[in-house]
Parts: sequence; structure tokens; C-alpha cells
Amino acid sequence: MAPITASREEFVSLFAWICCQRKSSKTNKTPPYKFVHVLKGVDIYPENLNSKKKFGADDKNEAKNKPVMPKSSLHLDLEKQDLNGNFPKTIPKIPSSSDLENFTPKLFPEREKDTISPESLKSTSSISSEEKQDKLGTLFFSIEYNFEKKAFMVNIKEARGLPAMDEQSMTSDPYIKMTILPEKKHKVKTRVLRKTLDPAFDETFTFYGIPYTQVQDLSLHFMILSFDRFSRDDIIGEVLFPLSGIELSEGRMLMNKEIIKKNVRKSSGRGELLISLCYQSTTNTLTVVVLKARHLPKADVSGLSDPYVKVNLYHAKKRISKKKTHVKKCTPNAVFNELFVFDIPCEGLEEISIEFLVLDSDRGSRNEIVGRLTLGASAEGTAGEHWKEICDYPRRQIAKWHALCDG
Repeated sequence: MAPITASREEFVSLFAWICCQRKSSKTNKTPPYKFVHVLKGVDIYPENLNSKKKFGADDKNEAKNKPVMPKSSLHLDLEKQDLNGNFPKTIPKIPSSSDLENFTPKLFPEREKDTISPESLKSTSSISSEEKQDKLGTLFFSIEYNFEKKAFMVNIKEARGLPAMDEQSMTSDPYIKMTILPEKKHKVKTRVLRKTLDPAFDETFTFYGIPYTQVQDLSLHFMILSFDRFSRDDIIGEVLFPLSGIELSEGRMLMNKEIIKKNVRKSSGRGELLISLCYQSTTNTLTVVVLKARHLPKADVSGLSDPYVKVNLYHAKKRISKKKTHVKKCTPNAVFNELFVFDIPCEGLEEISIEFLVLDSDRGSRNEIVGRLTLGASAEGTAGEHWKEICDYPRRQIAKWHALCDG
């Protein structure tokens, strides 16, 4: 029998065909992993991942009793995601006014040991039509302490009846910032929900390292805001909830609180700023020293601000330079003692002005302006007098206190 021979070209073709077959068989196999989209701030424990691969539900027994998952709860079906791991968008149902009036905490099924605070039941009492017009909505949340993990947990469930901050679409893009007072060490925020006045967040935030004996001394501060892509986010209102007298040993507690206007507490002015200025005519420079700030207003319900100062230099109403100080933590009376030197692009200070912005540092969102001060030739009061003195007496360092105005 004659031996089988093959040319070099045939071996190369056979090898290429085998490689293509192996590559195609690998691409057809299902990857051994699943992509799970985890929302920021949502706490996921392994025990919360059941056989149906979903999180955000309250209990397995409740899932069996409900054939259809309510849209207000957070539910991710891994089978419905596309190739990129994204989920199809769903439009939340907006309840009618009659549904809002009949709304009670019973809509949130919890475990049998869960309790409802008597204070939360009082907030669901009937109100007159005139009061409803001034209402900013209601915030629903739950609190719980996990003794095994030594963790304090807050679940921001939803808000109902928020006012419309966008006059054109008559809706809002709400989200919530939460801070644990009085130390302000823990700051978190929910995701933004687009175009809704009844946002259902259902996000759980877990704080470790808080002893149960210290929970009574804490307060929860919720700030409800509406996202604005082109300007500063609109503040809808706030909720302050002291934890004193709250007993969490029995399990999770459901709460609802009316949202009130921010800064309803009266404040004596916007505070004062001590500034030192010196104009060097020979080098054509302006030396600015931000010395101190005092009597700054309350930036939040804790009464503690984290102030810093932004310094903007303007020439003919155009900003040409900017500086800022360091942040001073938890004080309404800050000592900065920071020096900045600005080069003046023209001779003299006739077309020069300098702006001081005192801001409260906030990691969770855009920093809030506490007060503003502008010094220049057109300034009035002590600001105008200070500017005139540095022009009349160059090379002399002159310091003055100035009252801040609204930002």
C-alpha cells in the first residue's frame, strides 16, 4: 500500500482550518460569569443573594406571595440584561392624589419583629388643603442595628409628593444626601432619579464601627435635592431625625417624616471676614492675606461648617486669576492665615476688583456658598474704604473686618 503524502501547502491549510474551528467553538460558549450592576450606596450581603439572583427585596417569603415585583422596590433580573450588562429602562408609575392620601407605612412589608415609631404614625394624620400647598413632601426610611456585624443601617425607601423644581417639565430629578450628626464623619447620597415627584430609591447604607451605646447620641440629617445639569442643584428641603429615645433592639423600625424648608432657623447675618491687602506699585503686585472668619451661619442642622475661601481676581470684569485656602473642619470661626500674591496686568488698581467667596466644603455634592465679599473701586461701605486706603498708601499692609453678604 502506497504511503499517503501531502504537500506543505495542504498541511498549512489543514492547520488554519483546525484553528478556526477551535476559535469558533470557544466564542459560542457561555462565559462562566454574570455581570451584576451594583448601585452606589446599596449594601449587598451574601445572604441577601437568593437563588433568583436579585437584591433589594425584603424577604424570600414576601417574594413568593407576590407574583409581580412592585416597581417601587429595587429588582435586577440578570436574564434581562443586554450584551453590555445593562438593564432595560422602566418608567415608574406615578400614583394619583387619592393614593397619596391613603398611603401608610403598611406598604412596606417587613419582618414580623419590625416596629413602627409612634411619631411616624402622627405624621400620617389628615391635613387641610391650605397646609398641603406648603408641604414639600414626605420621606420614608427605615433604621436597623445589626448586632452581629456591629453595623448601623439606614434604608432610604422613597419620597412622596415632592414639589416640581423644573417649571417647564413640572417635575424634578431628586436625590438625597444623608449625614450622621454631630460629627459629620459619614456622608452618603443616593442615585438621581429622573423626572419624578415620587422617587423610589430603596437604597441601604451600612455604617460600621458605631457602637450601639452611641446610637442614642446621633441624629440623621437628610437633604433632599433636585439635580440640575447646568447650574447649582436645587434644594427641595431637609429632614432632621434625632435617634435619642429610639430602641433598635427589637429590629427594624419604619419611619416617615415631613420634609421642611432648609435654613428655617434664623441666623444673625452671614458672618465676617478679616482681610489684609497690600499694593506694591514698584512690582505691580497685590498681596492678599485671608486671616480669619467669624460668626459664620449654620451650614446644616449640626451648626458646624467646614469653611474655606476662594479668592478671584478680576480685570475689567473678567476673571484673570483664582486661589483658594485650605478647608477648616467643623468651625464657624476659622483661622486661615494664608497669603496670595497676584500680578496686576495694568498700572494702578482702577480696573481691578477682588472677590472672596466663603464656602462650606461638602464631599457629597457641590459646595454651598456661605457668604460673598467684593473689594474694588466701585465697592461701598468698609469694602470701598479699604480699597481706597491701599491705593492711597502703597507698600502698606492694611487689614479690616468685612461683613459678608448673601451668595
